[in-house]
Amino acid sequence: YFQVGLITIIGLSAKNAILIIEFAKDLQAQGKGVIESALTAAHLRFRPIVMTSFAFMLGVLPLAIATGASSASQRAIGTGVIGGMITGTALAVLFVPVFFVVVRGFFKGSARQQQVYAEHAKAAGVHGEQVIEGKTHD
Repeated sequence: YFQVGLITIIGLSAKNAILIIEFAKDLQAQGKGVIESALTAAHLRFRPIVMTSFAFMLGVLPLAIATGASSASQRAIGTGVIGGMITGTALAVLFVPVFFVVVRGFFKGSARQQQVYAEHAKAAGVHGEQVIEGKTHD
């Protein structure tokens, strides 16, 4: 029964990571640096992610404290999902921004990425070097 809860945890954790990454990409497109955009995105999405996670955990709390017939299977799902959601939320809030910065830094040097930055710089009227470094102002 735990496997059913595991699929749910994977889905919600992926949603949380997508929220942080999308906000970070939007902030970076607005001209913020990689680290600043990752930190700001994690800060801006922290409350909604935690609220969604706690609402979900409170929703499955009756499964975790179930008694009576077939309570063993209900408890397996409930406790597994609550523990997984706590862990998944903590890891998403802490490590997703770190991985975003690492992956962006790793691919920063590729020729295609520099070409994209240069195109954005021309459209914005900024020198390419400033955009690559995450700066849009002198």
